This record gives sequence, structure tokens and C-alpha cells, in this order.
Amino acid sequence: MGKLLIIADIEQACAATPRGMELARRLGLAVDVIAFVHAPLAGLQVSAAEKTLLRKRLLDEREQSVRARIDEYCAPGQKVTLKTVWEKNLHSWINKRCAGGSYVAVVKTGHRSESLVHTSLDWQLLRECPVPVLLVARKKWHRAKPVLACLDLASDNATKHALNHKVLAAARELCGALGVELEIITAIEVPVLLADLDLIDPVAFARDARAAMAPRIAELARTHDLPVSAFHCKRGPIERVISSRAARVGAQIVVMGTVGRKGVKARLLGNTAERVLRHIKTDVLAIKP
Repeated sequence: MGKLLIIADIEQACAATPRGMELARRLGLAVDVIAFVHAPLAGLQVSAAEKTLLRKRLLDEREQSVRARIDEYCAPGQKVTLKTVWEKNLHSWINKRCAGGSYVAVVKTGHRSESLVHTSLDWQLLRECPVPVLLVARKKWHRAKPVLACLDLASDNATKHALNHKVLAAARELCGALGVELEIITAIEVPVLLADLDLIDPVAFARDARAAMAPRIAELARTHDLPVSAFHCKRGPIERVISSRAARVGAQIVVMGTVGRKGVKARLLGNTAERVLRHIKTDVLAIKP
């Protein structure tokens, strides 16, 4: 049986714990909840023994708090374990933990902010975590609404083609577990500079792009036993197209691929999943190739 790794929030109002436990129950997965603790004890003018006791006290208090939260949402017979960890470098610990292949995904409450001098844990996990990452929105999610799969059908890259299949497979599994419908969207991005210079006709560009996507849509529809009519192509920037469609259909989860660009290039250009997260107000499951 696979497992979900849930990262518990420090705050009492943790969105990831109930959402992750609910999804795990529906998908038939076990759950490991990890509660991180860290405080700068090195500067305290106390003995090593006192620091050890203080550290234990902080870990025990954290465990009690998160345990109460787990007990509140745990379904009868659901397998949930809790581990409290003294750790400062959260993303490194999570990545190492997930490298063994035991986890289906990491579930974490989304904190969607980044600057050139600070990279949030969300972005670090999106770029580096070896398993899919579900970033849970703080607002109440809609159980009766669809799952939205976002595909990149404009690229000729074989890796992105394979990623489209992974995204659809994951989205379909979620739909089956949640008992909801599947929505599929892809964006047709018109080169803004060329359009502004009247070097291309945006309408004709979009029409030609849809025609080029048709064989890929047919292949995906055939492989995943879906009607071609389920695939929607909309013109516009990717983040706008996805966020608009998600809001229109009331998607409870948006499933999309991310290539995990790193370093300075990632900071300056961003990844598609990260750009979408800045515009969207629902749960996002990011899947790597």
C-alpha cells in the first residue's frame, strides 16, 4: 500500500491534515503525518542538559497538538502515523524521505509567496521533491466539484508528452476516488510581441494551433478512454486560462505537470505551475516527468 506524506502546519488551522487524510481514505492509502519543530537553542545561556530537556518539551507539545488534530479527522480503521522531527531544513528532509519510493505524494498547505532573496518551501518542493506535491488551499474545498487536468499540447517535447499522460492518469484516479467529473484544459499562448507588431493574426494562430493539437488529443483520448469532446483548448496565457477555467467549473483540484526549473533561471522566469499558483484559489497537484 502506498502512502501520503502530510506536512502538518504549525498553526492550529491546518488545511493539509484534514484534506490529506480525506484523500488518503478515498484512495486507500496509509498516511504519515510529519510535524516539524525547530528553535534557535544554540544562543541560550543554559547547559546542554537543559537544552536537551527544552528540545524534548517542544517536541512533546507539538506531538500532542498534532495528535489531537489527527484524532479529530481520522476515520475508523484509517492507518495514520505521526512523527515529530527537529529540523530546520525542511525541504531537504522531505526530499530525502520521499526518495525511497514509499510515498505517492506530499500534501502541504500552500503558502504562495517568493522573492529573489527568499524561496518558500512550496517552491522548493515543486522544483525538487521526487514525488507529486499537493498544495492545499486554505479556503474550504468543494467536494462535489470536478477535477481539472491541465495539459501542455503545444510542445513537441517527448518528456512533456509523457507528462500529459501522467497528469491525465492522476486526474482520472482522483475523479474515481472522489466521485466527480473530469475537466480537461489546455492553453494556446499567442506570442504577444508578434501579435502587437501585427506579424501574426491571433485568431488564425489559435486556429492553426488547435489543428496541430488534434492528433495529440486523439491519442490521449484513445489511451485514457475519454471522448475528444472532453478536451477544451482556450486562447490566452497559461496561468489565466487555467485559473479562469478552474473558477468557472469550481474545480476542487487542479492537476498539472511541472518541469521543476531550478536556480536563477527559475527565479527570473518561474515555472508554469508556480505562475498558476499565483492566480488560482484551489488545491493544486503538481506532477513531475
